[in-house]
Amino acid sequence: MLDRIETVNGLTDIAGVRIELIKRGTGQPLLLLHPAIGVKSADRAIEELARSFTVIAPSHPGFGRSELPRAMTTVDDLAYFYLDVMDALDLRDVVLAGLSFGGWIAAEIAIKSTGRLSHVVLADAVGIKLGDREQRDIVDIFTTKQSEVDRLAFHDPTIAAVDHASISDEDAHVLFRNREATALFAWSPYMYDPKLASRLHRIRVPTLVLWGASDRIVSPDYGRAYSKLIAGAQFELIEDAGHYPHIERPELFTRKIVEFVSRARRGGK
Repeated sequence: MLDRIETVNGLTDIAGVRIELIKRGTGQPLLLLHPAIGVKSADRAIEELARSFTVIAPSHPGFGRSELPRAMTTVDDLAYFYLDVMDALDLRDVVLAGLSFGGWIAAEIAIKSTGRLSHVVLADAVGIKLGDREQRDIVDIFTTKQSEVDRLAFHDPTIAAVDHASISDEDAHVLFRNREATALFAWSPYMYDPKLASRLHRIRVPTLVLWGASDRIVSPDYGRAYSKLIAGAQFELIEDAGHYPHIERPELFTRKIVEFVSRARRGGK
């Protein structure tokens, strides 16, 4: 089915929704779910991952240039959409990898069904609530100045610098859509599903939880707690990286995934 994907004006109609879709590489399919900042942030990681996998990297509905159906308003909706995408493309033995907000979607997919999945990778994922109602687990990206968000999100904040004066109208539109869609899906409750934590035990495929050691948007301790809720999950830090290790350390990020998949296939730890 992957060979028969047809794209019109940069959009692919899958499961009844026209979305942007990047497909690179050969081999075992890897479905890459991007963070709130968009699929373009994963360009380098896609290039690296495509050396070992067939990478399928869509823009979530409402993000980038992907359309947003009226009835799609929750992360739960996105999870069911991606289950339909895997059915429509007849993807099997899939490595499901989610980044930050995309990690939340990946977790919601995996608690529903792992029938088409071989492995799950959650990188600096959000989606669960650990503290009480007065304690914030995740920095509020909507009320915090962008410069401060960048400082907290990156080991090297200069990587995040955007020259707004020179940005194209198209790129500005994408940035706006990404932020608007993030608010729609993750504003209330902020960046979590109250029921997800109690359902993570339903993930029954090998799972790797990766975390940037310098992540100050969502701390490594949050990541460790996340991994403990998934039976048999492995937790690994990526040094010299913050909330987006796929941006700051794409080669190491990819190597850890490749090694994890190979190790799990051999039955190792």
